[in-house]
Amino acid sequence: MIQDVMMMALGSLAETRDNETGNHIRRTQNYIRVLAQNLTNHPRFSGLLTDETIELFYKSAPLHDIGKVGIPDRILNKPSKLTDEEFTLMKTHTTIGHNAILKAEQALGSQNTFLSVACDLAWSHHEKWDGSGYPRGLSGDEIPLAGRLMAIPDVYDALISERVYKKAFSHEEAVTIITQGVGSHFDPDIARTFLRIADRFHEIAMAFKDNEGELSER
Repeated sequence: MIQDVMMMALGSLAETRDNETGNHIRRTQNYIRVLAQNLTNHPRFSGLLTDETIELFYKSAPLHDIGKVGIPDRILNKPSKLTDEEFTLMKTHTTIGHNAILKAEQALGSQNTFLSVACDLAWSHHEKWDGSGYPRGLSGDEIPLAGRLMAIPDVYDALISERVYKKAFSHEEAVTIITQGVGSHFDPDIARTFLRIADRFHEIAMAFKDNEGELSER
């Protein structure tokens, strides 16, 4: 219980830097859990997604953007498009987060499953199936499963949420955009599972809405 509260607190710290709310954390936690649960019978994932592993993904999810604490406000909250230089700096939030969690794990003196999953989430949720993502340009199954799973919740919630630089997309628009990324941005089997259960994502989004106007209703 103490561990869970600490992860929520640390995750919330990162989100406040990006003008997001604790509900973003709750939404992404629940997205990744329902997505993983619906992959348990898939032959590629059935041996990997045990109840224990799914719970680890759920509890570690708040730390996926912890590295944003190291990104300047002028970049996180810029209302216009980032320059190439600014985007290069923005991308370092993945390695900042990974390195911070790794140091915590090393301080324990032994490998910690929970922190290992958190490392994977922080480091790889912006990798893309076709190798065009960052920070390492991994492709296909080279990308840790945690990162491939988090990629869809992270993109979906960013799309349906209002930001200083964009309006919220509707649920239908978000689904269309993710559909366009099947096999390029996203693991095709994970993405197709999302498309099958997209209505569950919408239900979660509505259950953990932010203030009026911060989430699209449709």
